[in-house]
Order: sequence, then structure tokens, then C-alpha cells
Amino acid sequence: MISAIAKKGKAIEPEEVGSIVREACPAVWYEGKRTLVIVPDGTRTAPVGSVFRPLHNHLAGVVTRFDVLVALGTHQPMSETAICERLGITAAERRHEYANVEFYNHAWNEASALVTIGTIGARDVRALTEGRFEMEVPIEINRRLLEYDRLIIIGPVFPHEVVGFSGGNKYFFPGVAGPQILNFFHWLGAVITTPKIIGRKWTPVRRVVDKAASLIRVPKACFCLVVEGEELAGLFAGTPEEAWDPASDLSNQLHVIYHDRPYGKILACAPKMYDEIWTAGKCMYKLEPVLADGGELIIYAPHITEFSATHGKVIEEVGYHCRDYFLGQWDKFKGYPWGVLAHSTHVFGLGTYVEGRETPRARVVLATGISERRCRSVNLGYRDPTSIRPEEFAGREAEGVLLVPKAGETLHRLRNPPEWAM
Repeated sequence: MISAIAKKGKAIEPEEVGSIVREACPAVWYEGKRTLVIVPDGTRTAPVGSVFRPLHNHLAGVVTRFDVLVALGTHQPMSETAICERLGITAAERRHEYANVEFYNHAWNEASALVTIGTIGARDVRALTEGRFEMEVPIEINRRLLEYDRLIIIGPVFPHEVVGFSGGNKYFFPGVAGPQILNFFHWLGAVITTPKIIGRKWTPVRRVVDKAASLIRVPKACFCLVVEGEELAGLFAGTPEEAWDPASDLSNQLHVIYHDRPYGKILACAPKMYDEIWTAGKCMYKLEPVLADGGELIIYAPHITEFSATHGKVIEEVGYHCRDYFLGQWDKFKGYPWGVLAHSTHVFGLGTYVEGRETPRARVVLATGISERRCRSVNLGYRDPTSIRPEEFAGREAEGVLLVPKAGETLHRLRNPPEWAM
């Protein structure tokens, strides 16, 4: 069963959301059930509370437990205050109406927090990856999922650099997954390359994610949100696969901007919800398709001071490089976390590595709170953020200059893309 409503150009009303919630989650299905709600962290724009609140009102009186797990992937844990903000509830409401709701952060690298639920065999991996890999991939998830009778995902759908479009089963993998599957499919996406993955609906990575999710035997429901600006423009409910399918179609309509020409200089302003390069790298992912050969993309984020709180040490060891740099020296790099290698290539962009020399297709420059020495040491450019006035980049598209005031979620594409982006 799928319940859906889409209203481009007009926000969905609370009454309409409530109707979808009741239709998609009949109370009789949840009577006496332990129910776990899985939500994104604060690095995604989405009115999660617009669904969470009516869902709680609808089910809290019939379930035995109604708890929340934040699908962090490898991001930093959220405070209770931040989780309340994510869910759209006040501190007073937390103490009263939501006092019995437990909040949990996913812990991707704590063995005691994970359980192996199966393995994708080498033959299946070969088929799913279209022959790129042939290896067994163990599937680990947060063990809390198995302590509940029902799982409900609430999360947005956007073009995504690793899986094509986010949402659906991606809130399990990598949202609440262990490192082996997480590292595997991120590197799979990097091998295919971001421009050939992002904004594509059916990708090898999506097929791996859906296959892994099929091993979760707990009944699953999903609310896929599609936003227009800050407002809810689409709400799709059903199984993760059913809800994601039309939601990704709507995201493709709302979250992709087409251009007639590439740009030699792009200023991508990272919003405050990206607090490290690990997430602010999305500025490059969403704009690489319109960055001209030999061009420069500046990630402008004076508030950012770290590459990654979790992965910073590894990033500073391997640096930022193109895919072929790592593949050309695989024996040297294969022991590093593949997810970090993938992040490195996503931020750096396309390039070549021939006879020991790396040549980027274009250049990425950081205008952040990270020092010039540290930027240069990881193979990225540097610019003093105080030297930049974003308004000076505005209105200069005819000169080959593009300003993106809130970069990272909307995908930019060329109407007539080059071969490397197809």
C-alpha cells in the first residue's frame, strides 16, 4: 500500500499530513507493538516534526514503546536539545507529552551496538555492481532495530552523490549500519564517480542498499518527504521501496537546476547545518556537473574549522585526490576505510593519474576556518574567507561566474552534459 500527496508550489497542510499518517499506519497494526522511529540528523533540510508529531499522537496510546533512533551514518551524535529541534518539539513538550520517548544516536563504530544480520554473497555482489566487485559483504545494523516489532522511517529525499537519490532504505544503510557495508557501497559509488551517480534513480548502489535492507526482517514503513525550499511539497508513505519510488521522481523535478553552460568559477556557500567538510563537501558534489574544465569551485564556509571530527586523522593521512589516484596505487590505499577514500574523491572531483602524476579536471578551494597550511597539506586550495564578499559573485553568470547561496542539496546539471557526466 502507498499513500501519497504532492503539491508543487504549495505547502501540504497539517490536516493532509495527519490523514496520510493514519492511512499509512493503521492503529490496529501497532497495537501492543514496540515501535522505533528512524530519523535523519540535522544535516538535511526537512520538516521531520510535521510527520513525527501526528505519528506520535496517532500511535502513542496503542503501542508499548515509541522511541527514536537518529540515523547518523558516521556523523557526530546529536544532543537531546538538537534531537528535539529535529523532531519539532519544545523542551516543555519533551518533559510532558514526549517524556516516555527514548532518544538514541546510532553508533556505527561500536561493535557492541551492532549485530550481523546476514551477508550479500560474492555472486550477488557481482550482479548488483554490474561486475565491478565480486566479494562477500557482511551486513551489520544497529542491534536496537531487532528489539522492536515495527520500524518507521521519516526522512527527506534529495539527489545524492553515493546512491543517486537519498531516502528510503538509505536510512538503514548507511543511516544505522556498521562499517563494512557502509565502506563498501560508498567506495562503489566513488568508483562509478559522482557525476554518473548523482540524480540517477536506479544505480548499482541503490540496488545494494535495497538488497541489504531485505535482510532486515522487522516490518518496515517509511514516510519520504520532498521539500520545496523549507516547505513540505510531497509526502509519500508505504514500504521504503514504495515510498521512495515516487518521492525520487518528485525530487528530480524540484531539486535539479539545468544550465546552458559550465562555469569557470563557482562560489558555493555552505549552510550552517554543515559543520565540517565531511558534510560541506556536498557543495562540490551538487555543482561538479556545471564546473568547467580547469575551473575553480570555492566552498565558502567561515564557520567550518575541521575536515571531520570522526574521520579527520585518516583524511589528513590520505589527503584529497581523484579516484584514479587511489586505484593506481591500490595496494597502498586499500587498507584505509573505503568510505573515507570515497569522500576524498567526491570532494576532489574527477581527474587523472598517469605515470605518478595527478591532474585534476578542476580545482576545489576551501574558504573556511581551516588554515592554509592544513588545506595545502591535504591537496586542496585555500582562500582567506575574509577576502570574499559573496554579493560580488552575484549576477555574473554571463561572465562564467556562479553564486550558489545555499549549496549542497540542489543538483546543478548541464542541459547538454559532457560524456564524463552521463
